[in-house]
Amino acid sequence: MEGNENNTLDVLYRSNNFLVVNKPYDLVINSNNRNYKSTLQTEIQMMFPELVNPELRHEFHFVHRLDYATSGVICLALNKQAAKAATTAFESRKAKKYYLALVHGHINKSHVIISETIGEDIREKNGNHRMCTGGSAFCERPRDSRTVLLVLETGTRNGKPATKVLLCPKTGRRHQLRVHCSHIGHTIIGDYTYSERQDTEPHRTFLHSFRLILQNEVENLDVSTADPFSSSEAMNRWIPINSLQVLDSSVFATIDELTSDMS
Repeated sequence: MEGNENNTLDVLYRSNNFLVVNKPYDLVINSNNRNYKSTLQTEIQMMFPELVNPELRHEFHFVHRLDYATSGVICLALNKQAAKAATTAFESRKAKKYYLALVHGHINKSHVIISETIGEDIREKNGNHRMCTGGSAFCERPRDSRTVLLVLETGTRNGKPATKVLLCPKTGRRHQLRVHCSHIGHTIIGDYTYSERQDTEPHRTFLHSFRLILQNEVENLDVSTADPFSSSEAMNRWIPINSLQVLDSSVFATIDELTSDMS
């Protein structure tokens, strides 16, 4: 198992307190499994050997996580004070995370508010930590989970109906966005696990951490990336037909308002 060697590690922001990078898709953050020859940890280690902290188990303070298949904004703290402040911000839900995704089918609504508990799927035996919604007979220890989905565009991906969406998780459950999209019948394109291992054609899972706002006592952050799911990128095979929302400051105000209504 190796990371995607075709991607490069882009540094989005660096200060004395934080390093924010654009994680490539199909790359684990860190692992004790020697089968992973490349991880985000080893990539950062090679780029910034001076930032390595040998006292830490994985050499860096990763203050949040992204799945192996998910690309995008991820933040590292560069000192204990920053690590504590960032962790506190995440635990108190003061951090805001926004994701872009391409999902199967056309969503014929401007937005969808998903409030569905998520727990562990007891059928999962291979260590992938598959999750499921609380309505499933196989769901163990379901917990409150809430996501806001805002439709940006509808169109086609590789000739099949698809929708580009902006996602904002109100809670932080494992695989939350993937499970919630699957639950409403619009599985994220390329999600092998939640397509019941059927979606094998795409070159990647179309889920990307697009923007992170991290207000904390040490240094406030607001970092975003370029849109990786642009129709100009040939590999995406994405052709937008109808545009409902433009990806600008107004769209974040809209999704923030929807998210606040869930409080």
